Amino acid sequence: MSFERAEILIVGAGIIGLTLARELVRTGHGDIVIIEKEPELGRHASGRNSGVLHAGIYYAPDSLKAKSCLNGNFLMRAYCNEKGLPLLENGKVIVTRTPEELPVLDELYRRALANGAKVDMIDARQLAEIEPHARTVERALFSHYTAVVDPKAVLKSLKADLEASGRVKILLDCRFEGLKGSGVARTGQGEIAFNRLINASGAHCDTVARHFGIADRYRLIPFKGVYRLLRKEAPITVNSSIYPVPDIRNPFLGVHFTRSVHGDVYLGPTAIPAFGRENYGILAGMDSEALAIAWEDLVLFMANPLFRNVALTEPKKYLPSFFYRDAARLVQRLDPADLVAATKVGIRPQLVDWQTKQMVMDFLVVADGPALHVLNPISPAFTSSMDLAQGIVAQHFKS
Repeated sequence: MSFERAEILIVGAGIIGLTLARELVRTGHGDIVIIEKEPELGRHASGRNSGVLHAGIYYAPDSLKAKSCLNGNFLMRAYCNEKGLPLLENGKVIVTRTPEELPVLDELYRRALANGAKVDMIDARQLAEIEPHARTVERALFSHYTAVVDPKAVLKSLKADLEASGRVKILLDCRFEGLKGSGVARTGQGEIAFNRLINASGAHCDTVARHFGIADRYRLIPFKGVYRLLRKEAPITVNSSIYPVPDIRNPFLGVHFTRSVHGDVYLGPTAIPAFGRENYGILAGMDSEALAIAWEDLVLFMANPLFRNVALTEPKKYLPSFFYRDAARLVQRLDPADLVAATKVGIRPQLVDWQTKQMVMDFLVVADGPALHVLNPISPAFTSSMDLAQGIVAQHFKS
């Protein structure tokens, strides 16, 4: 067992951990150690998401999501251009499925303008010019700034940058196991003494926070995002992304079409309650927490009508026929045979305030003594990451 020392120890080498380290290096900090429990980057949310860079359309204007999303989008696009990483800048459309969704579309338009996004309210003719096979009721929203990247390529590039700086050491296969006193972390590769610690551990952020006496009022409820692929021979084209109007009372955006930077068109994700933080299969990834998560799901089912609606409707989408019906409402023509299985599956680690039984809708950054915890790092965390890093470092790590 080894013993390391670090000025700053970062737990988690996902997009939040890496961009925070990058910003710390940029502002003159050094002697940074990042620990990652997996043998490679991108095994979980940061490498399994759709790659969409959001444009600040969905989020309440006073939220941290709204404040960080659009600038994060610009910063990430600039980084991809600088590094020559795959980048698709075709925007996206948000379509309505029923007349009842039109007022929500109008609210999205208002939020987008308040957050600085460039959006147009378009009619069916204009929609056909952008996405010939999309359909809508009366009008749709076109987002100019929405883009798509390759998440794993971004992670790989950031890792290379950090290691080349000479100021950051990344330890893979190194799990955070707890604390020994106030300034020493126990890990799978020995003890690491630190002056500051950043908890950027994604789906495990609440369990790490509890070692510091933080986040006792919160529970992390995992939701599974299952995808399918549009068959390459399908007689429809998707130029960018086609999204439905979401229920803005909850944090899920609904099944949508997204063209990846490599040309594949993915449909998804679902938002199925999962029984493990890494429960990517039917049973795979279920562990000793499964019963506790099932109990918490039941409590939320009884106490929270929005969660109850998700729990009743989303699991049906495991069945191809239900998944197809959801997707077919966004385009003029779709055959069930046009959809094929995809290996992409993600887990969304949704934080719940257990006192109110409400899903936490915003990012949550909690500073306590030498530790800083980035909680609820859900969408659009990948998009927001570089802006979030700038704000966190400026506020909490003054040189």
